[in-house]
Amino acid sequence: MNVLENRTVADYVIENIKTAPIFKKYGIDFCCKGNITINKVCQKKKINLSELKSELENVESVSDVLQDYNTWSLNFLILYIESVHHSYVKESLPIIIQYINEVIKTYGNTHPELLKINKLFRKASSEVISHLQKEEQILFPYIKQLIVADKEHKKISIPSFTTIHTPIKMLEHGHEEINNIFRKIAKLTDNYSIPESVSNTYKDLYIKLEEFEQDLYHHIHLEHNILHRKALELEKRTKSL
Repeated sequence: MNVLENRTVADYVIENIKTAPIFKKYGIDFCCKGNITINKVCQKKKINLSELKSELENVESVSDVLQDYNTWSLNFLILYIESVHHSYVKESLPIIIQYINEVIKTYGNTHPELLKINKLFRKASSEVISHLQKEEQILFPYIKQLIVADKEHKKISIPSFTTIHTPIKMLEHGHEEINNIFRKIAKLTDNYSIPESVSNTYKDLYIKLEEFEQDLYHHIHLEHNILHRKALELEKRTKSL
């Protein structure tokens, strides 16, 4: 991988998703706030630039086309987001809430952080469901209309929100809100470090929370850094027809 200090964090993850764990290890937000150069983020967070560059240079290249998300068509990317990430969220939310309820019954008095985690996760759950609905009912259908218009070289009717910038800005603000909630959850759980002498349900809860966070970051990255960028370009192109 060609490492240049003036490339953004998002650029690296777009080029190779395998760099994401490295940025996460250094506490660098690659999904919502990836539009910053590694030089600047290292200065801001007091990270050794040489060490980060060395790790990025040694990341194995993505050879599997299924992981090269930036080459996918917008239609296929939307299908993937809905069938993989949206489905995962809808299936996982009630399971995690059930685990939280069970663990609080047993450990709520001895582990008061669970009450805060419960409050935060329920807030995140509400935000995420609303977010998915906006994507599925507003943004994704409009992008599909843009794809057809671009393919057939036809102008598209101006939507009620006038420009795709509006829903994208709203959804990206939602990304940041949800991201911030999970940063708080990660801090409360000491990055999902399982306490000693707890039940399997407690362990499963932390495993599920961390899994959910990882899926969330990947989900946000695909939308924030790839889908939204390309959709903005596509709208600009179709409006010039």
